[in-house]
Amino acid sequence: MAPTEHTPLIAVVALAPPRDRYPHHTLRRFCTIALAVVPVIVLSTLVVSLVISIQSDLFDSDSLHLSLSIIWPKVTPHESWPQSKGVSYKELQEILIDTPKAEKAREWSQYYTSGPHLAGKNLSQAVWTKERWEEFGVKSDVHGKSKRDLGTADEEEHTQGNGWEVKYEASLEEDVLEEDPTTGLPNRIPTFHGYSASGNVTAQYVYVNYGTYQDYEDLVKAKVDLAGKIALIKYGGIFRGLKIKRASELGMIGAVIYSDPGDDGAVTSENGTETYPEGPAREPSSVQRGSAQYLSVAPGDPTTPGYPSLPGVPRQSVNGSIPDIPSIPISYLDALPLLKALNGHGPKASSFGKEWHTGGLGYKGVEYNIGPSPPNLALNLVNEQEYVTTPMWNVIGIINGTIPDEVVILGNHRDAWIVGGAGDPNSGSAALNEVIRSFGVALQKGWKPLRTIVFASWDGEEYGLIGSTEWVEEYIPWLSHAAVAYLNVDVGTTGSHFTAAAAPLLNKALIEITQLVPSPNQTVAGQTVGDVWNGHIRTMGSGSDFTAFQDFAGIPCVDMGFNAGPGDAVYHYHSNYDSFAWMDRFGDPGFHYHVTITKLWALLAAKIVETPVVQFNATDYAVALAGYLDSVKAKGTALSADPDIFAFRNLTAAIANLHAAAATFDAHASSVSHRAFHASTSVPWYSFYSRARLYAAVRSVNTKYKTLERQFLYAPGLDGRAWFKHVVFAPGLWTGYAGATFPGLVEGLDAGDRQAVRRWEGIITELVEDATALLGKGN
Repeated sequence: MAPTEHTPLIAVVALAPPRDRYPHHTLRRFCTIALAVVPVIVLSTLVVSLVISIQSDLFDSDSLHLSLSIIWPKVTPHESWPQSKGVSYKELQEILIDTPKAEKAREWSQYYTSGPHLAGKNLSQAVWTKERWEEFGVKSDVHGKSKRDLGTADEEEHTQGNGWEVKYEASLEEDVLEEDPTTGLPNRIPTFHGYSASGNVTAQYVYVNYGTYQDYEDLVKAKVDLAGKIALIKYGGIFRGLKIKRASELGMIGAVIYSDPGDDGAVTSENGTETYPEGPAREPSSVQRGSAQYLSVAPGDPTTPGYPSLPGVPRQSVNGSIPDIPSIPISYLDALPLLKALNGHGPKASSFGKEWHTGGLGYKGVEYNIGPSPPNLALNLVNEQEYVTTPMWNVIGIINGTIPDEVVILGNHRDAWIVGGAGDPNSGSAALNEVIRSFGVALQKGWKPLRTIVFASWDGEEYGLIGSTEWVEEYIPWLSHAAVAYLNVDVGTTGSHFTAAAAPLLNKALIEITQLVPSPNQTVAGQTVGDVWNGHIRTMGSGSDFTAFQDFAGIPCVDMGFNAGPGDAVYHYHSNYDSFAWMDRFGDPGFHYHVTITKLWALLAAKIVETPVVQFNATDYAVALAGYLDSVKAKGTALSADPDIFAFRNLTAAIANLHAAAATFDAHASSVSHRAFHASTSVPWYSFYSRARLYAAVRSVNTKYKTLERQFLYAPGLDGRAWFKHVVFAPGLWTGYAGATFPGLVEGLDAGDRQAVRRWEGIITELVEDATALLGKGN
């Protein structure tokens, strides 16, 4: 019916029952939801698993509570990892080889050696150094700290009364040479010993050879009267402060130390060689200044042992850390009348062992009698020191890497005892400037290092390694967490003979880089430094800025440079004749060795900084430990007829286990390194999971390499010298410079203390086992 005006506005319309669009509607809805939700769940599970996997490789299981955000934002250091960022590793090596220039090294050397730069008194040089580094593109700053400075000697003249007639008065001066301009500067530094005691003493004197512990023992056995006498000592053999220390312990009241030309090899006036400046032999008036601190007891500020010397900190007594008797250095020209006056008095040096037979002044009429001098012949020794606390100035530069907790540090000290210091330390200072300039060129080309690099120009090294020691003591928490290695160059060059000391972890890397740099003294065309080097790597001792890093903080170190070899010019150590003029004419004409040490230093740094897996070798460490223990066993055998007493079976077994673990770990590290090297071709860029797993493996290896050296630290320290924490390396108790291995064992044997020997065997065994556990964990 058609609708009309009477049709209701709302009509009921009959509809058919609803019909599903698809025959399996419910199943389809379920599948749609599942397809949307399940991938989300799978992806979330994958991400969580990946993050936990990475964290378990990077941290111990106890550290898994760390926030996931630590890893999630960036699972590799940068987008191109494991390749270098901005500049390839090969290109970086080419830059570091091509950039250093002899004329620049000469320029830096001439600046540093043009005026006095004693510790704490070289702020202008520190600022100049900072400005140069920043010109090279490296952010730098000058850091000032306090130090105890038992400063320069008083030059006031003194006269001796009490009826004595003056037979000879030492000049205590080095000759001014027209050919060497800086030797005549009016502000040149007097001849003195830093940290020597003030005093005015008059007494008979005794010639004590090198003043080693054994030399004094020889004199005691020969019943030479030492008490109340002044010691006349040759430089050489051991650190000067320890010569004075033993003299004081035996009741002597003063010390005079001179440089004997018998230690100069064949390059002597006696052999017809002209003396400086006409020739390469020792200038007769040359004097070796230097610190008299007891370096093997503790380096650094003697008033703040073990903690940083900062304004307002409590300061300890210096008793037992610096001399309590006066001392002065003199030339062999000044020593001649003293030695001749002993002729005919006491036994001759030739009646003692061969170590006493090295005197080189026989042709001048010296018979090398021991003395004592007769009662009517005495020395009057006057020494006055200024005792002050003064700031010192470290210059610190940094190139931030993409891995903030892996840091490589390069250092050289800047302060010197004299106006010059062309060899010690400023050949190293000139080289450090060229290293930084070379890395600056790489930065300009877009390079960003994988690991952070810190550069340090230390102050206060000559007064007992103060600048570096106080810096390490202040930043020990950060260094313990982040430092990978410390690379030191003190004396960059004073001759043609390459020498190096290193922690065993770094031996392999050091040897490899010597094959990359041409030698300046090639006997066959194309020879490298490694080709002409004898390959000997010394153990770490003391005497330079690596000490706090190696022996206190457990950071593996290298110390290297070119020293005078047979036929080279005599090096005037800590003398006014360690000058720019001497370096330019005799030390390194053409500055070729300055450039060579620059390249070695920069390439070694690059090898450790830029390779994905840190270039350490743990097996070399285990092999070295076994060798060190063999030396201790030999010493023990000499002290006891019973071979079982000092067999050290527990420690021997622990080192063998470490060797096995180290070999396995190095093989694993090599495999990871191989995977990282080929990752650019074998791992697609989009394979997030594979790249992250590879980086986690690399990090795990590097963390173990980084902390391996720290496993050998013993918090209470060595007996009687608690500052030294390393149980494998320390300076010899009575050498100072030379390294002692397993010092706790050696000193126990020397003292005949079997209980101490057993205790130290237990301590070292436990630490070796800790190192083994570290390497074996999670591989």
